[in-house]
Amino acid sequence: MPSHEPLRLDFLPWEYKRTASRAERERQAERQARLGGSVELADDVYVAESAAVYCDELRMGERSYIAAHAYVTGRISLGADSTINPFSAVRGEVTIGDGVRIGAHTSLLAFNHGTAPGEPIFKQPHTSLGITIGDDVWIGSNVTILDGVTVGPHTIIGAGAVVTKDIPANSVAAGNPARILRSRTGASMSGDLSTALAEFAAKARGQVDDILARCWDGSRFVDRPGLEHAPEIRPWCDAIEIADLLVRRTPAGHSRDDLVRVLRSEAGEITVLEGPTSYHVLCVGYALQLLDSSFASPIDTSFELAELDKLPWARRAWSAGSGIDALGTALALQDGGDPGQLELLMGWLLTRVDPATGMWGTPHPDDGLLQVVNGFYRLTRGTYAQFGLPLPYPEQAVATVLAHSNDKRMFSGDNYNACNVLDVIHPLWLARKQTSHGEAEGRRWAEQQLRAILPRWVDGEGFAFAPDGTDDRAIPGLQGTEMWLAIIWLLSDYLGVSDALGYRPRGVHRPEPLVSLR
Repeated sequence: MPSHEPLRLDFLPWEYKRTASRAERERQAERQARLGGSVELADDVYVAESAAVYCDELRMGERSYIAAHAYVTGRISLGADSTINPFSAVRGEVTIGDGVRIGAHTSLLAFNHGTAPGEPIFKQPHTSLGITIGDDVWIGSNVTILDGVTVGPHTIIGAGAVVTKDIPANSVAAGNPARILRSRTGASMSGDLSTALAEFAAKARGQVDDILARCWDGSRFVDRPGLEHAPEIRPWCDAIEIADLLVRRTPAGHSRDDLVRVLRSEAGEITVLEGPTSYHVLCVGYALQLLDSSFASPIDTSFELAELDKLPWARRAWSAGSGIDALGTALALQDGGDPGQLELLMGWLLTRVDPATGMWGTPHPDDGLLQVVNGFYRLTRGTYAQFGLPLPYPEQAVATVLAHSNDKRMFSGDNYNACNVLDVIHPLWLARKQTSHGEAEGRRWAEQQLRAILPRWVDGEGFAFAPDGTDDRAIPGLQGTEMWLAIIWLLSDYLGVSDALGYRPRGVHRPEPLVSLR
């Protein structure tokens, strides 16, 4: 048997079972005998001489080890073939499954100090919820996992992550705070779902000219052919967005200059907050931006706080949120506008948000959280998302959105429509920049929605706004196609598979802030 230099096995403990000499095994037995507290050690475990191990309870499965200079205290259960690598700290009540790798300089801290005012921190009582690590988990170096967290089995935590919330099984997570980057099942769901997405995008790309030609009546774009339509500007914007999204050009047969002329001439006098032209801020403003242009004249963004208070928050939060969306977008399209106006708007929002729900507005028995969640999407899209600002209560907002997503009334029949699905996935997608709260449930919902919408594409016609509806909104058209294409990207990106699509929104549904204030 080879004899190792002093401390070698402390830093390379995986060599112990295979190469340790008789003398080294005797020395390890002496080391284990000195451990205090309640100790239960299986065969071929190793505890480094240099490790500070002061546990009330310590359980170690076969072939597990605690390496050099690790700091281990509390009630620790370590499964078979699991390792605590050099300079790591595992403290409190920590349960670690089988086949777990904990990288060097990582901390699992299963306790906390109280924070009550009027008392020095060092005198505050400790609290402890415990940490649970499932089987077959790889935790990279310099990771911190905080009290109360459960990491599901078969998960990878990237180096340097700070894990503050539960991570579901089969996830790859990283960042501060840690968020899920993708699923490990089927290699990031890249099996049938990614294949389906790639095939769908290729089909849509090949049909874009037919879809747009179908909605051209010879003089203008219409949303759905064959119906009586008053002239509208939105179909022009949707056509521009669809062509840019799928093939990165203008609609066939339409020059950039002609489209700019039409948009500028037909946008009309635009008002924000309320009125039929408030949505023109979004659809026309972003379409012009895709054409490297802008409104012919500045948009008046002046407002009084009393006007915001008078918006119909109590019963029509969607309408109220759409007004805020138009105001925020008008400011963003004009490079943030008057900084004082933006600060006034964001300050008003911060003082009016409900900390319990993370929302603005009030639910109603007739439609539950529909107005509140839909208003939240419009409001945050035009403000927090477009200016790259963090949501004030992201975890509460996620909980509210997920509660709404379980209301079957709002996602069937006429209510299964692009607006209602968009108004759930965008908030979930946006909030995940700050928190992984509710992500497992959100991912299940997102995959369910993707699998539901992809088969509803109609060749040569696109998507209907309400595919299962009972009125003419069940007819495929430009609005439905533009919105569902963006929704599919958001759903896919939330699941970590958007690269399969080969497209990324640049218009009204763009994922990047329009103006970054951070």
